[in-house]
Amino acid sequence: MEVTPVLRSEWLKVRTLRSLPGALLALFAATTAFSALAGASDVSDPGFDPLFTALSGVIPGQIAAVTFGAMAVSSEFHQGGLRLSLAAVPQRGRWFAAKAAVIAVPALLVGLVTALAALLAGRAGLGTAARGLSAGEQVRGVVGCGVYLMLMALFAAGIAALLRSGVATLSLLVPFILVVSFVIGDATGTVADFLPDKAGQLVLRETYDGALGPWSGLAVTALWSAAALLAGAWRVRRSDA
Repeated sequence: MEVTPVLRSEWLKVRTLRSLPGALLALFAATTAFSALAGASDVSDPGFDPLFTALSGVIPGQIAAVTFGAMAVSSEFHQGGLRLSLAAVPQRGRWFAAKAAVIAVPALLVGLVTALAALLAGRAGLGTAARGLSAGEQVRGVVGCGVYLMLMALFAAGIAALLRSGVATLSLLVPFILVVSFVIGDATGTVADFLPDKAGQLVLRETYDGALGPWSGLAVTALWSAAALLAGAWRVRRSDA
């Protein structure tokens, strides 16, 4: 079976399962709304970072990206969906690669649009506090933010394939991102820089220190996502449909 029909069929699933476009819409709405509140930040704080503050809506908004990736895969495990998919595409590796592709592309495109809207909303809220941001820093923040959201969606997709459950995936990742990651960061210092969310978020900062920089941090997140996808692909190949 050619690659194009596989991609087309998987893309049709993303378009027609209403919860998936809804997750992407929530990603845009939540991220932009929270970034618009950036003006309430304490700009006198010595640790104030105007770029990260302007894009701060990504922190809660990324939950929608994770939900999108997890639900896109977990929907296959309901009512024999995976059995039908594999009947049409017997090559499990090809099917899973197509699934990852139709998660990655819309997550990246929506992520880029969301990042730009969030930056504009955040800058408007910060006013003069954001004037020091250079064009290069803002471009890096927007592009990096889009890539980061895509990688988090793929990370969730891999975990969902491994666990064969969207509920289990979200029950694991949402508390980790919102709570555990911060607790570990406070307790372990620079070790937390290598966690999938913390590492990727370095690209959203104007200033940074530690072992990783913006792009190397994003590379660490990419490695986490690749590992999750490989684990998910292994489970898909080894388990019964």
